[in-house]
Formats: sequence, structure tokens, C-alpha cells
Amino acid sequence: MELLCYDCPRRCGARRSETLSGGVCQSPLLPCVIRAAPHFGEEPCISGSRGAGTVFFTGCSLHCVYCQNAEISRKSVGKALRPDELREVMLRLRDKGVHNIELVTPSHYTRVIAEALSGAELGVPVVWNSSGYERVETLRMLEGLIQVYMPDLKTLNPETAKRYSAAPDYPEQAKEALQEMFRQRGAYRLSEDGILQSGVLIRHLILPGRTEESRDVIDYVAESFPRGSVLFSLMSQYTPMVPNARFPELSGTVSREENDNLIHYMKVRRLTDGYWQEITSAGMENIPLFDGTGLGVLTGSESSRLPQA
Repeated sequence: MELLCYDCPRRCGARRSETLSGGVCQSPLLPCVIRAAPHFGEEPCISGSRGAGTVFFTGCSLHCVYCQNAEISRKSVGKALRPDELREVMLRLRDKGVHNIELVTPSHYTRVIAEALSGAELGVPVVWNSSGYERVETLRMLEGLIQVYMPDLKTLNPETAKRYSAAPDYPEQAKEALQEMFRQRGAYRLSEDGILQSGVLIRHLILPGRTEESRDVIDYVAESFPRGSVLFSLMSQYTPMVPNARFPELSGTVSREENDNLIHYMKVRRLTDGYWQEITSAGMENIPLFDGTGLGVLTGSESSRLPQA
């Protein structure tokens, strides 16, 4: 299988096949996976007590300079999986007793993921954990296959999106994508034990010194969805990952004052269905080891950060 890919908002027309990587995402058609294991670092309604069954894909079409998973988002490493192999990985995770199957940075592999999910009887919700930079037409391939959408809403400022992601169209594309996700799933629904079964959970990572932009995001969510229909997660875990010389404004972490002010603003806007983080959430300990867990042994170009002896 080979195609000229226009699936993401970049619409770069790259030639991609099972073995040929291309485009901004620098990825083949077959999903490259670097880790598939229970994960406990998400919101309580996702991780619960038994963890999310998290599948980490590599490559990305956005390439934010502050990406917290930069070591795997800027290249396609890991194990390339056919649809049946990806389905088997998800079934093995399900059998470990996880609350859901969480697909992290999956957007550039939408076609094959949709094929893997079609006809699959997982018995647990499937969570789409993405950057929010998606085409509505591509999201419609997933209708009926994804129970929980968990997109980022990074910024509504085109200049910020251009500087940090080379994507000045990010705000408009993300807003359209969020509306499509909500159209597909509607108001969120929790199980009796508080695990998200269906709906949209919108995440926003606070960047240091950009409190006004975070307020704009809070305003948009509060005004664009019926009250109590979506969950919102305000994240203060930003950890500096970029060269200070190029982006000195991103060299620090979010201050306690910034975090407290935004938590207060969420309450003012009555955006209280959701979560916020303590300022102590920043740090490398929140980033999992990308070592091929759950996929067998990876060798050579198939491996990313391997555990140290």
C-alpha cells in the first residue's frame, strides 16, 4: 500500500508506504510503536487504579519545540506494526486489566489504526490522545471507533503556534477538530468508579510567561461547549526541553503564581469539570522509559532510549 498523504493539516502530499517514510511526520504508513504498557501518569479518570493501556507511537506532524516526548516525536523509531499486529498489542494490554486502551500521538497513523480497530471487540474504551492538530475529514475515519478523545489545545495565538510549532493555522484547525470530536461523542460519561467511558477531555499545557494565552484557552472552552459537557485539564508539568539560546523564554518552569492564578480563573469561568496539576508536577520523572516494553526486544534502528545497565 502506498499513498500521497494529505491526512493532517500540513497536507504535504508526502509519499508514504509500509516501508517508505516521508512528510513532516517522517513516518511510514505502518504505525511505529515504542512502548505498550499500563501507564499511571494520566488524569484520574483515565489512569484509575489499574492504569491506562498506553500505546506510544513515534513521529509527529506538529513538532513543537517544547515537546515533552521529543526523543520519539521527531523520528520514527520503534516497531512497525501491521493492523493485525497492532490489534494484538491492544488485546494483550486489555487482558492485563487496564481501564482503557490509550493511543498517544496517533494522528499520522489514523488510516491503519482505524483498520486495526474495525471489528475489534476490546471491551474497554479507546482513548485518542493527540495534539489537536487534525483534519476533520481524517477524524471522521474514526467515528464509532474512538470512545474518548483527549486532545491538546495548545494555544489560540497564531504567532505562538508559528514560533513554537511552525503551524500558524493550529488554532483554527484545533478548534474545528475539537468540535468534530464533541459531535462524535457528545457529553462526557463516567463509570460508577469514575473512569471516563465516553466524551472529550481537553488538555492545556501552561507555558511560562504566557498566562494570557492560557486564559484565552479557558475562555474558549467555557464558551464553546455546554457547561459540564466536556472535561478540562490544566497542566503545569512543563519541563524545559529546548535550547535556551533559541527560545530563552522557555528556559524555566511555570511559577506557582502563574499556576494558582489560572486555577482561580478556571473557577471564575466555572470550568470545574476536570483537573489541574500541582506545581510540583514538572520534571523528567513524568516521562516514561521508551524502551520497547510490551513489544518484544527492539534492536538497532528500532530502539530509542534503552535502560541503562
